[in-house]
Amino acid sequence: MLSLLLLVLLVELGAHLVNTVGAATINSLLWNLYLALPTQTSKQVAEQKKLQREYLTIRRDLNATSSQDQFAKWAKLRRQHDKLLEQLEKMKSSQEASKANFDRTVNILRWLGTTGLKFLLPFWYAKQPMFWLPQGWFPYYVEWILSFPRAPVGSVSIASWQTACTGVVLLVSDTIAAILGLVLGAKMAQKQPAKAATEKDQGPTPTSREAKSKKDS
Repeated sequence: MLSLLLLVLLVELGAHLVNTVGAATINSLLWNLYLALPTQTSKQVAEQKKLQREYLTIRRDLNATSSQDQFAKWAKLRRQHDKLLEQLEKMKSSQEASKANFDRTVNILRWLGTTGLKFLLPFWYAKQPMFWLPQGWFPYYVEWILSFPRAPVGSVSIASWQTACTGVVLLVSDTIAAILGLVLGAKMAQKQPAKAATEKDQGPTPTSREAKSKKDS
C-alpha cells in the first residue's frame, strides 16, 4: 500500500506540475492522445480530414472553372462544394462539442486528483500522525504547532507535512529553473564571442567597405 507520506508528496508534486505546465496544455495533450485511440471520435476526426481534402480539391477545381464557358461543370462542382461545406460545418460543431465534454471531464478529474485530494487528505487523516518527533528535542509549543490541528502532540500532523512538501517542491522547482537558466545563459555567452570572432575573421562587410572608401576619397 502506498505510504501516506509519499501520497501527500505526490499530490503536491502533481498539483505543482499542473500549475506549471498549464491546464490548457495538458488538456490539448490528453485530447491528442485520446484521438490516437480507436474511438468513435477519432474515426469522426479522420473522416473530417478526408472530407476536408475532398473539399479543398473541389474548391480548387471550382475556382479554375469558368461559370460562363463551362456552366454545367461549374454548377456540378458548386453543388458538391456546398454539400461538402455543410457536412464539414456539422462535423466541426460535433467535434467542438466532443472536445468541450472531454475538457470538462478532464478538468473535473484533474481537480479531484489535485485540489480535491489536497483538501480531503488533511480532513480525513487529521488525527493520524505522519511520524513522531524525538522526545525532548523540541519545546512544547513547537510540538503543538507541528501537530496542529488534531494530531497527537509530539507528532507531525498531515497538515504540517503537506506544508513541508509544498515548500520542498517549490524549492526544488526554483532550483532546477535557476540551474537551467544559468546553463542556457552560459551557452548563449559562449556563442556570442564565437560569432563575433567569425565576423572579425571574415573582414568588414560591403557596407563598411564602401563607407571606408568614401572616407578615404
